[in-house]
Amino acid sequence: MMENIEELSPLRITSTVRALSSALRGKREHVHGSSRGKGDRMFPEPEKLWFKESSAKNLRNRDFLSPSTMLTTLYADGQVPPAVMSRVLSLRGSGVLPVAGGEVMGEGLRLRVDRVAAFRAVLAGGTTEYLNASSQREGCVVLNCPALHPKPNTPTPDSMSLGQLRTVLLADHMGALLKRQGFEVYFCPTLPEDSNVAAFLQALGIDWPTAPANCTNDEREEKIQKALENSPYRERGTERDRRTSGGGGRKPVEEENEGGLRINLKRVFQQEGLLGYDPTLGTCKVHRDSVSHLAQLDLSTADITETMVTVLHVTSCQDEFRQQQIAVLWRASGATHRQRHLVCGPVKTPGSHLTAAQYLQLRKAQMKEASEMKYGDKVEGQTWDDIIKVMTSATVRFELLSTVHTSPVTLDVQREGGVSTKGPRGGVFVMYNCARLHTLFDSYERGVEKGLYPEIPDGSQLDFSALKEEGEWLLLFNYLIPFSELLDQSGQSLDCEGGGARVSIKTEQICKFLVSLSKDFSSYYNRVHVLGEPLPHLFNQMFCRLYLLRALRELYHSALETLNLPPIRQL
Repeated sequence: MMENIEELSPLRITSTVRALSSALRGKREHVHGSSRGKGDRMFPEPEKLWFKESSAKNLRNRDFLSPSTMLTTLYADGQVPPAVMSRVLSLRGSGVLPVAGGEVMGEGLRLRVDRVAAFRAVLAGGTTEYLNASSQREGCVVLNCPALHPKPNTPTPDSMSLGQLRTVLLADHMGALLKRQGFEVYFCPTLPEDSNVAAFLQALGIDWPTAPANCTNDEREEKIQKALENSPYRERGTERDRRTSGGGGRKPVEEENEGGLRINLKRVFQQEGLLGYDPTLGTCKVHRDSVSHLAQLDLSTADITETMVTVLHVTSCQDEFRQQQIAVLWRASGATHRQRHLVCGPVKTPGSHLTAAQYLQLRKAQMKEASEMKYGDKVEGQTWDDIIKVMTSATVRFELLSTVHTSPVTLDVQREGGVSTKGPRGGVFVMYNCARLHTLFDSYERGVEKGLYPEIPDGSQLDFSALKEEGEWLLLFNYLIPFSELLDQSGQSLDCEGGGARVSIKTEQICKFLVSLSKDFSSYYNRVHVLGEPLPHLFNQMFCRLYLLRALRELYHSALETLNLPPIRQL
């Protein structure tokens, strides 16, 4: 019974590394933290004992490596005892990749996975478990995008900077990732449904929440205003007079009329124990647009019944200080939700200055021009309009999201630069390779209709030892198996306590994953003829490859879904 459970468990890299570390350390895992006398050995952390290989060169002779430097910290002269070696080579367990063999060489203890068994487990067993987050989470996240709040008017595509557009795309991507992990996700602010900015975001495939233009938030704004007026952190005239003029001076009423409502933000984050806020925040005058912003936040959290709510402010580095003021003001008004800040670096366009609207218009024109150069007169009609719209959105998303979110992005926005439909250039390259998979299966289906090929049999009838090309193992081991754990990471980063107001999330990883996948798939596909001669003795290998590539097609769809990019079936 236990073996059946293990066989049904999806294979995981993390589970395998953990099990391998435990097997190599043995009882040593229990001595962590114990006192060491003279001559006692220092033992490395379990996660540092083994490394998963990823390069084609290293995968020719090993899949996992425990480097010799690690072995010498565990065993004298780095010699692994036979009993330990036996334990490593006979390793089994839930989610653990099957081991085929291993040996100690100059570089360390290298291990090979039973690749045929791994292909069979992943491809014949159904890939659903590999295309979704490995664990479902609970909780609620509100993604707040300051770039979309009125100041005092609703922003327009012509007033939105590229740095602000980056934050909106990042919030949209984060929302899709967190939903996949089981979180309830809400977006703030709600936009007027007939606004130019709502239509602009729709053109990019962003389904931001809207409400009728005549909807007002006046009651909430009044409630927030009163809460701040009654806040214990409100700074009254007499307090400020003591600081600025030794306690003498004007009457409080005169000061109130002149200075307006002020909140001592420094006292808020000191007394509330909020970490990581700018110590120069000081005292903040409450403006109308601040109250409007807080009312929108209040609205977005009003109907949430979850006890664990995280509000993630996705902001540009230029607006970070202002957003910290807003976050602390909200706390001063009585809000108790956990707040974190995801801060984006600037977007640079050497030699020119473009708004978000101009940038999208430029990329769309370049995409249409590149398509016409490649496909000629075929580029017309609604179908091609839809294709160009998606490809433009893909280009924009990959340009602005493929870089670590705290780092600057530099764009080439010269008109003559163009957008290439060839070469590993981000979004276009990814969408093109996804379309190649659709074309492949369309060709196969036509072959079936003509009687050239039989229908794909059940995976249990196939001999997966036919998958011998190094590119085939690379695609399974580097992409299909690790993807679900990649999806887990954004939620795990949100859970990390400490480190203050800022949160760092590897938001660039999905884009980089897709570009890397596309390079390795393209290399494999250009080298291997998948649909061979319709000869019975070749069918097993063809079907095994179709199983692998069908799983890859679903992997593309799953990853593109987190970017709200629909796959294109044909290019």
